[in-house]
Amino acid sequence: MTVTKAPAPPPLEFFCRLEVELAPIREMGPGRAGQRRIIPIIGGRVTGPTLSGQILNLGADWQTIHADGNAHLDTRYAFETDDGALIEIVNTGLRNGPPEVIAALARGETVAPDSYYMRTHARLESGDPRYDWVNRRLFVGSGRREAARVIMDLFTLV
Repeated sequence: MTVTKAPAPPPLEFFCRLEVELAPIREMGPGRAGQRRIIPIIGGRVTGPTLSGQILNLGADWQTIHADGNAHLDTRYAFETDDGALIEIVNTGLRNGPPEVIAALARGETVAPDSYYMRTHARLESGDPRYDWVNRRLFVGSGRREAARVIMDLFTLV
């Protein structure tokens, strides 16, 4: 009898930090799945060991806040690397936590990132041959919300 061993969990490798600057929230009102809102992405910075650049003023987070307080994050934006390549980011995930912590975030207060859950999975895409490798990687993120920005650390599943 052949016994097969399960594959080891993939290790994570730090890829970059996204410091995403946000415009004020635009409340859309109730939708089919919950409260809808749009948060424009207006700039920011990307820093990491293999690339760095500026987040462009051309994206948004299209959120749905469900009745249980769970926020579905659905962002699409892009950045330009310091050497001129364009990279698109589609980042989806969840943010949830105790009601009092989520209420403090909504008021723009600073709260400890370990007091709530903010995790994502990201797809990056570039047509620039120097960054073609991002098209063939999976990324996960861990973030925190501040008054006018989000800090998101992305990790490559190695």
